[in-house]
Amino acid sequence: MRIGELAARTGVSVRALRYYEEQGLLTSERSPSGQRHYADTAVDRVLWIQCLYAAGLSSKTLREFLPCTYTGVATPDTIDRLTAERDRINAQMADLATTRDRLDAVIAAASGTVGCEVCCVPQSA
Repeated sequence: MRIGELAARTGVSVRALRYYEEQGLLTSERSPSGQRHYADTAVDRVLWIQCLYAAGLSSKTLREFLPCTYTGVATPDTIDRLTAERDRINAQMADLATTRDRLDAVIAAASGTVGCEVCCVPQSA
């Protein structure tokens, strides 16, 4: 299938598909006129790439992890990298929760339900 059809079937832009190829995440064959042609299996691969991106993984991590999804075997290094990525996301979520709580205090102070001193008290890390 051509790049436009793959884009339509996956809901991913043509530009993103080209990026996936540049990153080594997706492959295509070229016609004599230079047009990209993808195997039918490219649809599932693009959807899986989107799922992994949605999980917060970078292109570099995806490139290392994708072969494991086909063999079913992940190296200890791959597991360590995925675990580190999860830990990074957990820390980011904790920071966001703290920021949200501070914003809630500011909103409460601005609406007059608590005094301003509540939102100005430093919170421990």
